[in-house]
Amino acid sequence: MQDLFAEAGLSSGAVYRYFASKDEMIAAIAHDNMQEVMAMVRSVAAQGPAASVGEVVAGVLELVAAKHSEDGLGGLAIQVWSEALRNPTLAAELDGLIRRTRADLAAVVRQAQASGSLPPDLPAEAVAATLFAILPGYILQLALLGRAGVRGVPGAVRGLWPPA
Repeated sequence: MQDLFAEAGLSSGAVYRYFASKDEMIAAIAHDNMQEVMAMVRSVAAQGPAASVGEVVAGVLELVAAKHSEDGLGGLAIQVWSEALRNPTLAAELDGLIRRTRADLAAVVRQAQASGSLPPDLPAEAVAATLFAILPGYILQLALLGRAGVRGVPGAVRGLWPPA
């Protein structure tokens, strides 16, 4: 919490004017970071089938890497996930964010299926859940190994799911 106060440049009292509790702060931080990921996926989904699934997932990974360089997103994400295991309110917030992001990914998957770049017989929601599962593994490696430890991963994702 002291790191958070220092980063904000505010006293604990000033921070607690905006947030009722530590849990509320953690939820807000998680929400803000997930909103950026969701906005990117939603933006690509709105563009139609121009971008491949690999491009979408790789773009999300690159966004996460940039955020990690800015503010240590990887370590923060791991702490938020840990906190969610003991905090039902935070767990519910993360559940909602994950479900919305997976729904947006499912729209991208359906577009890829319609264009022929993904098999049409796979349930789009299951493919989206599988694609989303790449993200926590990437974040964990980024937090533990740094950017050098995940170098090339976005390119590999693009290669696994190239445009049709």
